[in-house]
Amino acid sequence: MSNGEIQARAAAGRSVVAAGVLLNLLLSAGKIAGGIFGRSNALIADGVESLLDLFSSLLIWGGLKYAAKPPDEEHPYGHGKAESLASLIGAFVLAAAGAFIAHASIVQLVAVAHGQIPHTPSPYTLLILIGVILIKETLYQVMAGRARRIGSNALLADAWHHRSDAVTSIAAFIGISISLIGGRGYEAADDWAALFACVVIFYSAYNMLRLSLGDMMDARVSPDAEALVLSEACAVPGVLSAEKCRVRKSGLAYLADLHIRVRGDISVRQGHGISHAVKDRLMSSELPLEDVTVHIEPEED
Repeated sequence: MSNGEIQARAAAGRSVVAAGVLLNLLLSAGKIAGGIFGRSNALIADGVESLLDLFSSLLIWGGLKYAAKPPDEEHPYGHGKAESLASLIGAFVLAAAGAFIAHASIVQLVAVAHGQIPHTPSPYTLLILIGVILIKETLYQVMAGRARRIGSNALLADAWHHRSDAVTSIAAFIGISISLIGGRGYEAADDWAALFACVVIFYSAYNMLRLSLGDMMDARVSPDAEALVLSEACAVPGVLSAEKCRVRKSGLAYLADLHIRVRGDISVRQGHGISHAVKDRLMSSELPLEDVTVHIEPEED
């Protein structure tokens, strides 16, 4: 994969992040205003959580931009780890958003336990939540699809921010509906619903944290990727076998190294030519490889 292709992938990721930032800004204002006037603490907390998402989205936008920079003297292996770092921070922000919602819900529930009767949310808050759920789930689907297409865990983390927003909005919708239908004694239902939604948010944050740390620690990409590298290498004329294949993720691309076995009686020049043929074949394969290191070994006697 050329640097131009990496830059194109990063640009595709940044464009959908930018769209998410603008929509988040509008939805945050709408949810907070609707929560204040509609007397819904869950809706206010949901709006503040969306504001936290703005910070994460801007960070991921910057991470994608920096990760696409070509290698330089100070960073000979490129800047791909910036994407993993942005994904890692995004996972922490997602967890922080869940903690904020949980704290706000618990504070309200403690107040109810001490005899404070919360206001019943206004019915029109349900209409706001329906719109939020539809927009946020659509954003998740678009962003997650783009993330998988370009191979960006940072973009996937941002997609999960939108999914968590949809989940908290669904919880708020259920809670407000219960409080409206149940009447007196059910006013705190939206706080219980918001608290339950935090479980989903924390689980999402855990999954994103696990993926991000794996990228940062050069975890194995997948057995399928390694199998494909070995298969493609063995298809090159002159390669007797291939082994010791390792593939790791760096930003939006992969880095691979492997050993190939060739005849022991060929010249150094011929062996060098075979290794270049292997690298060229792998770089043009379906894997998003940015670089390949090929080690040559002579056949055993």
